[in-house]
Amino acid sequence: MPKDSFRIAIPQPILDDLHDRLFRTRFPDEVEGAGWDYGTNLAYLRELVDYWLHTYDWRAREAELNRFHHYIADIDGNEIRFIHERAKGPDPMPLILFHGWPDSICRYLKLIPMLTDPAAYGGDPADSFDVVVPSLIGDPGMSRSDKEQPLAKMAEISYRLMTEELGYERFGAGGGDGGSPISQIIGVRHPEAIVGLHLTDIGFPILTANFPDLSDAEREYLARSQAWGLSEGAYMVLQGTKPQTLAYGLVDSPAGYAAWIIEKFRTWSDCDGDLESVYTKDELLTNVMLYWTAGPSVRAVSYREEWVSGSLAPDQRVDVPVGLALPPKDIDPIPPREFAERNLKDIRRWTVLERGGHFAAMEAPELMAREIREFFRPLRARQRGNPEGKRS
Repeated sequence: MPKDSFRIAIPQPILDDLHDRLFRTRFPDEVEGAGWDYGTNLAYLRELVDYWLHTYDWRAREAELNRFHHYIADIDGNEIRFIHERAKGPDPMPLILFHGWPDSICRYLKLIPMLTDPAAYGGDPADSFDVVVPSLIGDPGMSRSDKEQPLAKMAEISYRLMTEELGYERFGAGGGDGGSPISQIIGVRHPEAIVGLHLTDIGFPILTANFPDLSDAEREYLARSQAWGLSEGAYMVLQGTKPQTLAYGLVDSPAGYAAWIIEKFRTWSDCDGDLESVYTKDELLTNVMLYWTAGPSVRAVSYREEWVSGSLAPDQRVDVPVGLALPPKDIDPIPPREFAERNLKDIRRWTVLERGGHFAAMEAPELMAREIREFFRPLRARQRGNPEGKRS
């Protein structure tokens, strides 16, 4: 166990500055009747900023975050912050879960207790996990300080965190968005250490592959993915090419940061346009707070290294066992299984969830807990040294 535990404690001067900036927010005008069609709705953002100023209690939310055990590890000069929660069950499996952008460790706050203490949620104690959740906001893997690609660097740091710092010989990994390629890279580089990968999407590198023998279903899927990119992917182009330009506005304006993130939560979640049918204002703002208070780091929004140099090669094989829990309202349409299997060679569980969007662990944590438990249950023999496990 790392010796460097810590508690989240934002200095009061930063909170005072936040309050002053929110109070002085300059709101733009809006095309009459635009709703959310042009981006974040003006009336909703005004309402959210007013709540942020007069009702939201960061210190209370900070105390809730600090109910989890937070640690800092230094791996070859790279500082990584992470949650590490021990299981309340016999023979737990270690599991590292990765978030993406624009979410944070908040993605897993509801899910972690369901995995560490399944009996408390009507499950079997034998399905318990030791759960590790790194924070990827401004992390060393998001800034290329050497020649290694950032997601690959984050994957290697996370592998060393699990094995060298925490002492786990074998473990599971998973996540969605950037968490999917990070998990897959660990599986490719260190298959002997991976029990299995549990993912909510197939990972974006495969979408760039130029396969010559696509089926009609695969071509249709790629066309729908491309159509989504043309209509909704402008943020990705900006963050992937000129993130520094964007960073000035976001760091300077907390209301601007909220507008940039909140619109994605509304568009990418299974909420039918009603954000607060899925999230509370406190949940939305706590996620924003973790970005805005992280400091003036362009890394928090940068996709540049991934955009320029990619991550996992499109034709690279992932041979460890994989489970997919695919949210029906994720940003990417449900892929044909045959397309997923071009890279993910050992898919052992394939589930289209009953509900959920891009942030499924926040939106439907009980469904994600079920899927993770059931995927890893027959694989627990791999944790104990049986390389084959048992197929479900």
